Amino acid sequence: MILKTPNLTLRPWREEDAECLYYFAKSPNIGPIAGWPPHESVEDSLNIIRTVFAKKETYAIIRDDIPIGCVGLLIHPDGNHWWGEGSAELGYWIGEKYQGNGYATEASKALIKRAFDDLGIEQIYASYRVENTPSKKVLEKLGFSYHAQLNNVDYLNRPFREIAMKLEK
Repeated sequence: MILKTPNLTLRPWREEDAECLYYFAKSPNIGPIAGWPPHESVEDSLNIIRTVFAKKETYAIIRDDIPIGCVGLLIHPDGNHWWGEGSAELGYWIGEKYQGNGYATEASKALIKRAFDDLGIEQIYASYRVENTPSKKVLEKLGFSYHAQLNNVDYLNRPFREIAMKLEK
């Protein structure tokens, strides 16, 4: 599936995107604020493309033929998650060089439309770390509202607080 917006194309990740993914995902300012470690090599990025980014409804955000970020929906097919049947979780990130241009919001809007119009999703959840103000602003622009405060542990086993937000069809 390929989705188009005025400024972006959303398409599945390709193995040949690994070097570009590594360029953005190696930054300590990208992954840790979203809960994942910086990529350590192009091979690390290729492995992420083959596993995590190979899931349905996970898209490379393309600007000028360059993958500049990622947007995806995590859908639990058996409803075996606290969100419940007909729910999904939205996630996104944009490379530092491209932040502040509204691309996360634009890409997320396209995927939310697909979720509600084509995938039978009734509600979408997303969360952000309390210190990640830009992510909070994206969710607010998308119409999400406060759902709950969560206490969690990151990939280095450090505690952090995040806010879960919800958007209903």
